[in-house]
Amino acid sequence: MEKVVTLGEFIIEKQSDFHGSTGEFSSLLSAIRLASKIVNQQVNKAGLMQHILGSAGGQNIQGEEQQKLDVFANDQFIKALIGRKVICGIASEENDEYIPINNDGRYIIAMDPLDGSSNIDVNVSIGTIFSIYNRITPVGHQVRAEDFLQKGSKQVAAGYVIYGSSTMLVYTTGNGVHGFTYDPGIGVYFLSHPDMKFPDAGKMYSMNEGNVNKCSAGVKQYVDYCKHIDSATKRPYTARYIGSLVADFHRNLIKGGIYLYPATTDAPQGKLRLLYECNPLAFIAEQAGGKASDGHRNIMEIEPTSLHQRVPYFVGPKSMVDKLEDFIKQE
Repeated sequence: MEKVVTLGEFIIEKQSDFHGSTGEFSSLLSAIRLASKIVNQQVNKAGLMQHILGSAGGQNIQGEEQQKLDVFANDQFIKALIGRKVICGIASEENDEYIPINNDGRYIIAMDPLDGSSNIDVNVSIGTIFSIYNRITPVGHQVRAEDFLQKGSKQVAAGYVIYGSSTMLVYTTGNGVHGFTYDPGIGVYFLSHPDMKFPDAGKMYSMNEGNVNKCSAGVKQYVDYCKHIDSATKRPYTARYIGSLVADFHRNLIKGGIYLYPATTDAPQGKLRLLYECNPLAFIAEQAGGKASDGHRNIMEIEPTSLHQRVPYFVGPKSMVDKLEDFIKQE
């Protein structure tokens, strides 16, 4: 019988992957693991617990209405991370400013505690996204904005948790992408998807096509290309769009497909957040043999200018993203 590997065992075995770490990543992942279990429990009971459903009555800095579960998830992850002495600061999509934690900590975290929360009430998969960097300011000093405004290429780890038909935690430290499925009966994550890779040739595209006429000519032409019948390239591609970034990305990673959230006339800078959504999933995509772009540049080479900066976003198998960029270049 093949040995079943837990998340904790896997982290210890691969500890050296985290830049010579002797326990820091284990501490970080244990906090994320703990908070994800608590959020998972609430998500699975949401239909029975009306106090956790619906609007929280406020807005985040992006002007979006916060859901009660947004606030709950944000609080749980912050509480779990605060106790970790290796963390010196947290930036969250739900907070206007970053939160200084421990001046002696080595790492900062940027996170979207509950991606896709507008889908909570209709029982659609949602998720958590996180990104880890080394601090820039000297140890012993309070973190500053520059610690968080680093290019995605400086990430030392990134991952996501998807709360769906099963709950999974997927992460990378720059040495491949590995997925762990949660067993709620015993409260443990087990390695279920080692060394995850995008299929070489994707057959799906994921986009809110209701906005296609608000997009650039290159994006419109690429969507037409996806729909065109051509047996040699196995087109038309299948359209699949959930509306939760984590869920769409996770499906495309496993099945093979490109995710598109372009700039539109209503949102000329795009809508997805560079620090909390785009960079961490770009890191995972590249480690899985894929690519992430804003249509012109590698996502992880963009120099952030603000905590809540938005960008157009295209991510998936490298061949599909390259093809999209070809159309955009011809605009």
